[in-house]
Amino acid sequence: MKPQRRRIAITGIGVITPIGIGLQAFWDAMMAGKSGAGPITLYDASQTETKFACEVKGFDPTAYIDRKTAIRMDRYCQLGVSAAEMALEDVKFESLNIDRTRVGVVFGTGIGGMITYDAQFRTYMQSGASRISPFFIPMMIPDIAAGHISIRHKLHGPNYATASACATSLNAIIDAYMLIQMGYADMMICGGSEAVITPLAVAGFNAARALSTRNDDPEHASRPYDRDRDGFVMGEGAAALVLEPVESAEKRGAHIYAELAGVGMSADAYHLTAPHPEGEGAILSMRHAMDEAGIEPKHIEYINAHGTSTPLGDVAEVLAIKKLFGEDIQGVSISSTKSMIGHLLGAAGAVESVACILAIQHQCVPPTINIFNLDPAIDVDVTPNTPNPRRINYVLNNGFGFGGHNCTLIFRKYAPK
Repeated sequence: MKPQRRRIAITGIGVITPIGIGLQAFWDAMMAGKSGAGPITLYDASQTETKFACEVKGFDPTAYIDRKTAIRMDRYCQLGVSAAEMALEDVKFESLNIDRTRVGVVFGTGIGGMITYDAQFRTYMQSGASRISPFFIPMMIPDIAAGHISIRHKLHGPNYATASACATSLNAIIDAYMLIQMGYADMMICGGSEAVITPLAVAGFNAARALSTRNDDPEHASRPYDRDRDGFVMGEGAAALVLEPVESAEKRGAHIYAELAGVGMSADAYHLTAPHPEGEGAILSMRHAMDEAGIEPKHIEYINAHGTSTPLGDVAEVLAIKKLFGEDIQGVSISSTKSMIGHLLGAAGAVESVACILAIQHQCVPPTINIFNLDPAIDVDVTPNTPNPRRINYVLNNGFGFGGHNCTLIFRKYAPK
């Protein structure tokens, strides 16, 4: 028999996405079915096969970070630290009477400072080793966002990064949840960030035949579940969550967005990049999360799917969901918010967790946009093109990564006892 778990609340949120910065802007854009895709402006895309992406627009790191510090950060770190600042401001952290040795940070990135790596490699090749920046390594390494967050707020609890490809930020949230459950921390800041819209990264994903090449129509290129999907659209962004026990949040009268009720993890143990065709790892991850939450498939009203817009991945995940849910699938709404924001790689799970929490807050399922001809293999409700207002008490969020990494979170509508 499992030991009694503490109820874990989400009390602070920060989010930076290609369709909006901040909770309200993000939600409004999802409800409008807005696409974040457009021609790449972060570099000259004339040499890469794919010439569009979902870039974050209007982001000014100096709104959250002093200029001197910001210029010594890679873009992924600027995005991550800024999202964390938003989340900590949301929870009014600096006014809390809290033991900072009991506050930690787990913040992940799938790739890290690739913009810095790309630029410094070019410098090395053109000008030699003497021209490499002394900030190269601390700007590039994937743990540095977590380090910055802890240093800025003098947080002495557990502090590290996760890296599990596109499951990265879900792993960060799971670790934060477990650290509180195990008694290592009383509050955790967790999430992830990614910014790899660079010539090298785009060329690499093109070489792997993973990216859409619909250059003539970027806004409609990310089309999960559509018969004519041709790959994912690269995105960038970040999200941060503040987790703490429900009892401590209630004691000080904090706003509780939702509860993190269950977490699950597994491995496909099948292939480096392809999902298991029968969805075996995904089924395990979802079942573990439901067991942790103490619920059955019939309790889930909404699934925010991994749904990347790849031919194999979309079908494999839906097959796994159908196998696990059986007849209960009839009561479930599914959607892929990647149709709007693109695939944020290591940041995807955290940003999509925010979408799940907002769905609970607003009692509405965000749509899967760009479905023009539904794939005949997709015979479930994938919320095509328009939002779906409905009762939502439990949301399941999936994230899967190259290497066969699977993570699942279950969020529950908060209700005081």
